[in-house]
Amino acid sequence: MLQAALAFVVSTALFDALHWLLHRWEKSPNPWLRKFSSWHWVHHKFLGLDMQVNPAYVRANIWFHVLPEYLTAMLGTLLFLFVFPWPPIALVALVRTIMLGLTLREEGLDFNHMSMNRVGGQQGLLWVNNNYHAMHHVYPHNFFSSFTNVFDLVAGTTCQIEGRRFLVTGSGGAFGSAMIKALEKRGAIVEVAKSGVDFSAGSYAGLEEKLARADVLVLSHGAKTDDCWNANYVTFRDLIERFTAIGKGRLAPPEVWALGSEVEFHGDMGLDELKDYSSSKRAFAARARHYYRSDDLIYRHIVPSSFTSAMGKGAMSAETAVNIALFFITRGIKYVPVTLTGLAVLNFFRFRYANNAGDETLAAAE
Repeated sequence: MLQAALAFVVSTALFDALHWLLHRWEKSPNPWLRKFSSWHWVHHKFLGLDMQVNPAYVRANIWFHVLPEYLTAMLGTLLFLFVFPWPPIALVALVRTIMLGLTLREEGLDFNHMSMNRVGGQQGLLWVNNNYHAMHHVYPHNFFSSFTNVFDLVAGTTCQIEGRRFLVTGSGGAFGSAMIKALEKRGAIVEVAKSGVDFSAGSYAGLEEKLARADVLVLSHGAKTDDCWNANYVTFRDLIERFTAIGKGRLAPPEVWALGSEVEFHGDMGLDELKDYSSSKRAFAARARHYYRSDDLIYRHIVPSSFTSAMGKGAMSAETAVNIALFFITRGIKYVPVTLTGLAVLNFFRFRYANNAGDETLAAAE
């Protein structure tokens, strides 16, 4: 069974690599490569950017996508006959052939290829679900994995940045300014929202137009001493709720990246100067678990070690912290540990698996 699983995963990744090449060849100077690419784009006409199936392309999709995918994956499977005995390879070949038969019977429709009015925020990481593959049809130059997510995890093609609109808070801070530079370098369209100017706790009307234009909201503002509760909890919560509500009518789910802290794990450590900061960050982390599990948005929780900023000297530069965060984000990671100490990794288990026993206390505090 392990041999069969390995043959299936690797042969699937080989097709996914070809899939990536077909998109890269769209603008190739070689006319033959452009021709191959144009054949694949029939598949994107069959299931378009609006995630609606076009019946006019049913037959062409079978000839130019379904059958080539099957043959490529089968070739990759049969190559394992040079490595493994024939029974596990025969099993994989049989499974692929049954899947082909079912797809042909449904004229190209399967679990990952059907009309959708809204793409959900809960998308597979190791295994591709229908929400994940739908993102490839919405953003055709990313999300190439078909069944297992090996290719996208390796290639870093699990998040669309180029051409998307980002709204970043905390642009005057070290992390926010470094994030803006990194996003613009990758082709993003970036706007900023300034605390105290565009919004403040309980006052967000001046930000409505920017929120409506944004595809991704990046929350990197905050405070360590003054008014921590509003800066680190209330405004984070309210902006995410408003942005999610605005995005309910969109095809692709709204996406939020929010900056957490390792203080979520170790608390205030008995230091008076960290009490307010720790309680506000831990309170937001408790609420962020709901966003992390929600199908209404794609939520990414970034937890860095200390980095150099106006708050003080850190273990890394803000630029390094942002680059590490983007490395994980472009591989589809939703809990993003940016750490030298390892505490952010340990905090994942607290963040992901903690029960909601403290939520009633949090609600009372609100």
